[in-house]
Amino acid sequence: MSQKQLKEAFISNLNGTSLLEISAGLSLAPLCLLCRGLLLILYYLHHGKPVSSRKYSLLLDFLVLVSPLVFSCTVLSPILFFMPVILATFCAGIFSKIYSQRKQEARAPFGQIVREFQKTCLDPEYIPAITVFRVYVNVLTSISILAVDFPQYPRRYAKAETYGTGVMDLGVGAFIFGNALVCPEVRQKSYTTQARFSNLARQVFSVWPLISLGVGRLLSVKSIEYHEHTSEYGVHWNFFFTLAFVRLAASLLLAIFPKQKAWLVALALAVLYQLLLSSTSLKAFILHGSDGRDSRLGFLDANREGLLSLLGYLAIYLVSVQVGLWLLQRRASVRGWLEALRGLALAVVVLFVLLQLCQACTEPVSRRVANLPFCTWVLAHCLLLLGLFVLADLTLVFTKLLVKGSGVPCCWKVVQPPDSSKKHGREAVPVGREDKLSQPCLISAINKNQLLFFLLANVMTGAVNILIDTIHSKAAFTLCILHLYMFLNCLIMYILHARNIVLKFW
Repeated sequence: MSQKQLKEAFISNLNGTSLLEISAGLSLAPLCLLCRGLLLILYYLHHGKPVSSRKYSLLLDFLVLVSPLVFSCTVLSPILFFMPVILATFCAGIFSKIYSQRKQEARAPFGQIVREFQKTCLDPEYIPAITVFRVYVNVLTSISILAVDFPQYPRRYAKAETYGTGVMDLGVGAFIFGNALVCPEVRQKSYTTQARFSNLARQVFSVWPLISLGVGRLLSVKSIEYHEHTSEYGVHWNFFFTLAFVRLAASLLLAIFPKQKAWLVALALAVLYQLLLSSTSLKAFILHGSDGRDSRLGFLDANREGLLSLLGYLAIYLVSVQVGLWLLQRRASVRGWLEALRGLALAVVVLFVLLQLCQACTEPVSRRVANLPFCTWVLAHCLLLLGLFVLADLTLVFTKLLVKGSGVPCCWKVVQPPDSSKKHGREAVPVGREDKLSQPCLISAINKNQLLFFLLANVMTGAVNILIDTIHSKAAFTLCILHLYMFLNCLIMYILHARNIVLKFW
């Protein structure tokens, strides 16, 4: 077999992993975020000022936010279930140290602190969990697209061939989910008929970079005979095309239907698509081609997975729009967000129950056809991850109340509620020093140039695969390559952020 055939075989015919293992893995990112925040608060407690050095801030962020994820999906994957316990124990130790060492004058009874915490007002204009969710999906995807070509990356984490729940299968759906959370339909408060079609026109213009990247990837892969998994999207299709067409189709549907009913449109679409899969020959066509022998004749036949799975991804996108609208509802205090957290937990439980029912009544999860169980599974785990980020943020808010004046980048800001006796509509104002803090932050850096970060990850992944025999790499070498690859990408984003450069002109 040629090197190309070896690499294609290495990422083919896989069956995924268990839902429990994926859930355990998802808890790592929120714990890393919590750990980094607690370390920054502890530093402030001891030194009376935040970390101001950009060099040390980048190093801390990379070592705490990124490096543990690289280890967890490679050499530490055999003990993945112990990783959340280890990180949670470490976080508990830091919190205990902060609680015991806070200033004498700030030492109020624990019950009083809890009551004050519940009444605390948070900045309603910025929900950090949304930003962190989108950034971490990007980071995890970037790690996986290169790590999957190394033997240290467990085969069960890679994309399943037909049925199964691989970590990378979830990543595809999570990318769609994260994009929908910040789409124009969610961010726009007034949504008149004119605004609907204005959004549609804006989306038609804004997707051209994705289509250009899709064409660029197609041409480069074919020209250098780069290894590819044909049954993933087809011969000519790729994920950039999927992102572009899902956004366009969603904007068209949301221009026709009220955005508050997006979940109903999504439900109807997903159920109808599943009925077609179960009661017609559509599923056989997707899996085996028009002649039943995996033919790839004609554009539709050649790209049947990518084209027909758009229906499932569109359903995920529309539900995610509904989630984004719900998250952006104004909640005046921590108590409101604790109630929202309970709502997220209930939604996750309901979705996991529905997932079991869907699989029992229809078929197992399949990213390849993006069936109803796949949509349900993606939404369940995305809401779980989002809820864990909200919980981590609230924990950091509570800890900041213990150490007055401390701050954590990309965490909720405590604000003074608007004075009801003053002019109506006056904005809440920040409390303490948090609004004055200019701490550098890797999360903010990646968030500013997310598409560039993803593009660089794809380019560097291709370069590494061309230059290195990844399949036969040793563990130490693999870890060095993955860390260098991620650090270089993060460093570029960090430099752009420090110079306030945003490479977006569409």
